[in-house]
Amino acid sequence: MGFESSDAELIRLGSNAVFRIPGRVIARISRDPEARGGADRQVAVARWLAGEGYPANRALDVRQPVEVGGYAVTFWESAAEDERYAPVRDVARLIRELHELHAPAELDLPEKRPFAELNARMADLENIDPGDAEFIRNRIDELASDYDNLEFTLPFGVIHGDANVGNVILDREGNPILIDLDSFGIGPREWDLVQTALFYERFGWHTEDEYRTFVDVYGFDVMDWYGYPVLADYRELSMTLWLCGKAAGNDAAVAEVRKRVASLRDGGTRRDWAPF
Repeated sequence: MGFESSDAELIRLGSNAVFRIPGRVIARISRDPEARGGADRQVAVARWLAGEGYPANRALDVRQPVEVGGYAVTFWESAAEDERYAPVRDVARLIRELHELHAPAELDLPEKRPFAELNARMADLENIDPGDAEFIRNRIDELASDYDNLEFTLPFGVIHGDANVGNVILDREGNPILIDLDSFGIGPREWDLVQTALFYERFGWHTEDEYRTFVDVYGFDVMDWYGYPVLADYRELSMTLWLCGKAAGNDAAVAEVRKRVASLRDGGTRRDWAPF
């Protein structure tokens, strides 16, 4: 296996560094040296979904992941030369179709453990104001208690884990495909609906018509479920804690965290939260 990397183009920098390289190939490099197990699972999930005929990004048919400098690298088919997001109708349809699948036992998908995910990132609070860090810790403890008492309406099963309009793109033919399989696992299906509701209700990133279309296509309105505020609050904290990881030596990220925590404290608007 060999790919020409001299003309690699960085197209995303999040939990992974994502590069487009010649030959219609996408390379994803983990930013966590401990991420080899997750990379193995992403490739296995992609191959299972391909076998099911489900429209998700396709792992290349090469032996992978590979390790480079201690970091896991995976290789994927490039769906398109540019990144165009699918309409909300297609986002809802792909989530619904995903939730209709039943993963084989040998795939060994992890169960969704949302607060273990947050606890793994608590060291990032050292990058921000101590008072803000203490607020986040206390709020996480409160939400964890609330979460333990939830009764979910939808059945447990396969979930994407980070389903939102940013993770459904259009391929060269204009067909929607699901990308970013890092958080794939087993859990309550409400997890795959909450971000679209949150983006509409609190952030204003979706219109009311778009949200109503999402609900009509999927067939369930998570905002009608009493547990929605708990999951929405969790997502806001998770987004803020993720940004704390970028705050070391980054004044813009520090200022954005401070603004977000202030709105979480007093119930202020989320519509001025800047993307990172």
